[in-house]
Amino acid sequence: MSDSDLKARAKKFFFSVLKILKRRNKDVISVEIIRQLVRSSGSVSANSRAMFRARSRKEYFAKLGIVIEESDECVLWLEALLEYNSPYSKEIKDLMDEANQLTAIFVSLYKRR
Repeated sequence: MSDSDLKARAKKFFFSVLKILKRRNKDVISVEIIRQLVRSSGSVSANSRAMFRARSRKEYFAKLGIVIEESDECVLWLEALLEYNSPYSKEIKDLMDEANQLTAIFVSLYKRR
């Protein structure tokens, strides 16, 4: 997978999260989960872009570490939505699968060091 393909995939993931969350209930618990998920999924996209523009190897791996942490965090917040009795369980499970795949891809990049 090329750098641009991976950036595009991370961006698509972010916008897919936003699309699902737009339809979500706005009770107190959901709002907090939504906030955290928006931040972490946005961070995956933003930091993957920054990673590929890194000025040094050290900066590249620092950004990559953030991307790995944030993509894994997305899984947690998606699990929380699912547990919290979401009416969009199919879409959330698909997003969880994508977040897990992105995490695995970024971890494999990290292991290539």
